Amino acid sequence: MTRARMAVVLTLTLVGASAYSLRADVRQDQKTHVEFAGALGKVVNIFGGKAAREGVTSTVAVKGDRKATSNGETGQIIDLNEEKVYDLDFKKQSYKVTTFAELRRRMEEAQKKAEEQAAKEKPAPKSEAKPSNEPQKEMQIDVDVKNTGQTKTINGFNTRQVITTITMHEKGKTLDESGGLVMTADSWLTPKIDAVKEISEFDMRYWQKLNGPMIMGASPEQMAAAMAQYPMMKDALARMRTEGAKVDGTAILTTMTTDSVKSKEEMAQEQKQSDEDTKSSASGGVGGMFGGLAKKMTKKKTEGEPSNRTTFMTTTNEVLKVTTDVAAADVSVPAGFKENK
Repeated sequence: MTRARMAVVLTLTLVGASAYSLRADVRQDQKTHVEFAGALGKVVNIFGGKAAREGVTSTVAVKGDRKATSNGETGQIIDLNEEKVYDLDFKKQSYKVTTFAELRRRMEEAQKKAEEQAAKEKPAPKSEAKPSNEPQKEMQIDVDVKNTGQTKTINGFNTRQVITTITMHEKGKTLDESGGLVMTADSWLTPKIDAVKEISEFDMRYWQKLNGPMIMGASPEQMAAAMAQYPMMKDALARMRTEGAKVDGTAILTTMTTDSVKSKEEMAQEQKQSDEDTKSSASGGVGGMFGGLAKKMTKKKTEGEPSNRTTFMTTTNEVLKVTTDVAAADVSVPAGFKENK
């Protein structure tokens, strides 16, 4: 091989390597809403505020190791290289810096609060629990991906519906027998948009640095609180991401629900506790009897038959627009903004 030819080959190889290593720029307008039910919802709303309650429409831009999110009033810049998060206030033209280390500390606090809240809601044990030498339960993950055949146009994108269901339960038992977790992603997909993948890959790198699971739109504190009450979420989310990567296309609209399923034993305990409460009300005389009866009738009227499944989290993410024109200024603190320490 001549020197000239070797030079050409080497040049092409370096260009190819550079193209592979460089990440594409992308800007996406999106609408995101994350909703937690019950006590968990109360905990995460403390951190999420109005956005956690109502959702938010925002612009997301990724360029290299930086991701910027803005809704017009507030914004956030995540820098993976610096391991810092810049929270922007456009009205006050100020910003606050938080390190990844501080975020990890907040996640630990949120997790602790969620664990304490969960402990308060559980009925007090009637006797001291004895240490168990039983082996840890082995969990089984079932996957179902269904192409429904339904199509529709969303925000100018031609999409088709795919429903992915991840079910976690004790191996050797059914979901209803052992209880568990069910995650269902109802997605409307358009033919693959390569640039959009950069956003999910950035989020993945971010959450790996924070050592936590990821759901688009949820903050680190919110996910820490959810994980405290539902430890199985981590494995379920990992499997959901794996299965989602196998589906050909880009999600334009995805609604994901996460359900906690109680076991037969837990349902029996709840029924027993309910019966005991009814008896206790009846023993309080005529007033107590009618009060207990009214409470029971109201519960049946509003809830119907007892269900072993509870939806504790619902997330919705909708892509409104996608472009690949991103300037360095789009992922930087605006000029004139002052740091709020």
